Amino acid sequence: MPLRIAWVRSRRERRQRADAALALVGLERWATHRPAEMSGGQQQRVAIARALVSRPRLLLADEPTGELDSTTGRNLLTLLRTIVRTEGVTLIMATYDRMIFDFANVVYQLRNGQLEP
Repeated sequence: MPLRIAWVRSRRERRQRADAALALVGLERWATHRPAEMSGGQQQRVAIARALVSRPRLLLADEPTGELDSTTGRNLLTLLRTIVRTEGVTLIMATYDRMIFDFANVVYQLRNGQLEP
């Protein structure tokens, strides 16, 4: 759907981009599955693939590990860090999860309405 909105007319190109995005997040085998057939971590990775399919320069993630256990969350953060490095994407995350601090290049905290580095 995002590629149709972005006026990518060729069905083949849309499919190739979708397949490439799923491969990037390690879910190429799951291309024909429904969300109910996937784990929470897999669903999060599909959401990342969907965001990446239109080749953005900026990703915004609000609580990307919020519904995940710590191991799955750590794996997702490792994947995001890899995507930032390999795809040249800037990632901005909003979270309460302090585990994310270990994966971030820069951390800003919001205290009493003020942004603090």
